[in-house]
Amino acid sequence: MPPAEKPRRRLRLPRLGKVPWPGGLSSRLLLLVAAFTLIAEIMILLPSLAAYQERWLLERERAAEVATLAVEAAPESLARDSDKFARSLVAGAGVTNVAFEHDGRHLLVRAPPMAKTPDAVNLGEHDADWIVEPWRTLFGAPDRMVRVTVKPRFRTGKFIEIVLPAQPLKEDLEGVLLQTVLVSLLISLTAGGAVYAALLAFIVRPMARLTESIEKFRADPEDPTVAPQTSGRRDEIGRIEEELGRMQGEVRQALRSRARLAALGEAVAKISHDLRNMLASAQMASERLATSGDPKVAKALPRLERALDRALSLAQNVLSYGRSEEPAPAARRVLLRPAIEAAAEDAGLSVDGVALEMEVGPRLQVEADPEHLHRILLNLMRNAREAIESVADRGGVGVVKISASKDDPQTVLRVADNGPGLSEKARQRLFQPFAGSSRSGGAGLGLAISRELVQANGGDLDLVDSGPHGTTFEIRLPSGGPTEAEKTSK
Repeated sequence: MPPAEKPRRRLRLPRLGKVPWPGGLSSRLLLLVAAFTLIAEIMILLPSLAAYQERWLLERERAAEVATLAVEAAPESLARDSDKFARSLVAGAGVTNVAFEHDGRHLLVRAPPMAKTPDAVNLGEHDADWIVEPWRTLFGAPDRMVRVTVKPRFRTGKFIEIVLPAQPLKEDLEGVLLQTVLVSLLISLTAGGAVYAALLAFIVRPMARLTESIEKFRADPEDPTVAPQTSGRRDEIGRIEEELGRMQGEVRQALRSRARLAALGEAVAKISHDLRNMLASAQMASERLATSGDPKVAKALPRLERALDRALSLAQNVLSYGRSEEPAPAARRVLLRPAIEAAAEDAGLSVDGVALEMEVGPRLQVEADPEHLHRILLNLMRNAREAIESVADRGGVGVVKISASKDDPQTVLRVADNGPGLSEKARQRLFQPFAGSSRSGGAGLGLAISRELVQANGGDLDLVDSGPHGTTFEIRLPSGGPTEAEKTSK
């Protein structure tokens, strides 16, 4: 059998880690200041070098122009050897070739032939080439030649053109570049350090103190000594310090109130549980009394049953509100008419007492949790019935009217009664738990629980109107899609 091949090892390249980015605000601020300063230096350096090269070339051109004037004004003794004399003058200006126009003729002071064609440099045109040209000189070959053409200044004519080596200009540009970089670095370090120190003092350190205060508060919110030190500043930092201190105080107060309410709620839950057991026994006793046949007992029994029902409802509401939160709604499409009729029956509405009137289409529906919807309608209709029955001269007769209409994407239900209305004090604290009750013996939990349930189902509950003519509440819930019957009819 052939020997088994050894498994090949795969070459694994080392993973390159991410470049660490400074996490502190001060480190990032320092890097940003350095980056902005570097950008400012580059923006200053580029035009500075271009302007220096332009001045340098213009100086050589003016010197060459003066040299041509000197050649023309030379005495007779030098005119015999004018070419040699002209070349010596032009060479003293650092130029090899000079061409200019004079009286319609093109005159030339020529040097020995050049190895390659010089590069043309345009002066006076401040474009992209004007910025780039100094860098061509800095990184160009040592034998690079440049040709400059400008309008003469000291003589008549259309132009004067010079050709000169770029190496002297390159050496001067290197010196200027080094000097500019050193001066820019000195200025940037001074200015950048001053800016960094100012930002560190006015922004970074106050933010660090605020962060430290937040961390301490998070570790022990109930410690009254943990509070941000206010600096008395009138800017945004000062406002943050004040608002943070105020917010921490409010949260600390809320935590203390919550702890007291938790202890109170636990005690109330125990009392309500025992109370429900006692009320259940009393309700059983009332049922036995109903069979006694005594007319006085029969007359008083309905009032006793209503009182027991109210007490049981109060105990149940206290226990329901004492839970940490309501269960999440299991929303589905619910037809309104059957839901309203079921809630009206549980709320004690009847034809010979407080009657129900409905203006609700048979196919109108909402998207909500059926149990939540039942509790919402039950609370509102029970409150309306009890408000009507509290009026002594009406004999417990009244109307609770429920109307519904579609206002896409929601359905609007209006629950109106012809009761005595709500007092001004009750309207101000209507949806506050334990504070919004308008009748004696009420806990003020029904409307608070109802509003929480409506909002949990994606809607809202509001008081529309209340007065001597009655009270109207408005419930907004998401509209449901078409039912199967509606789909079939279409």
